[in-house]
Amino acid sequence: MSQVWARDPYQPQTWPRLFTLPEANDMLPEVMPLLLELRSHKVTLESAVVALSALTPVMRQNGHAARSRELEARIQEMTEELAAGIDQLTAMGIEIKSLDHGLIDFPSLLEGRVVFLCWRLGEGPVIRFWHDIDAGFAGRRPLPG
Repeated sequence: MSQVWARDPYQPQTWPRLFTLPEANDMLPEVMPLLLELRSHKVTLESAVVALSALTPVMRQNGHAARSRELEARIQEMTEELAAGIDQLTAMGIEIKSLDHGLIDFPSLLEGRVVFLCWRLGEGPVIRFWHDIDAGFAGRRPLPG
C-alpha cells in the first residue's frame, strides 16, 4: 500500500512499472476481454445484492431460505471473481479507474514525468489519450503525433 502514495510523477523509479505506448497497445487484446468479464461480474454482483436486500430477515426464514443462500453464494462467487480479475490487472501494472466504463490507465513516461495513457472499452484497438496522474478522465488530451 505504501507504493501507491509514494509514487512521484517526477521520479519514475517510484513506479513499479512504466509502459511505452507500444507495450500498452500490445496489452489491449488481453485486457479487453478481462474488462468485459469484470464488468459483467460487477453487474451480476450488484443484481444479487439488490435481490438479497429485498428479502427481509423474516422472509429469509419463512420459505425463502434457499433463495437467500443461493444469493449469498452468488455474491461470494462474484466478489471473489472480481477480486481475482482486479488483482490480475493490477499485477500487470494497469490501474483500473472504472469497471462500469471499462476505464483503465497505463503509467508511462512523457517529457520526463509519469503520466497515464488512458483507454476505455469502445475506444478502439489503440490508446489515443493521456492525462496527468492527478487530472483524471476530464484532463485527457490526445497523444502527441
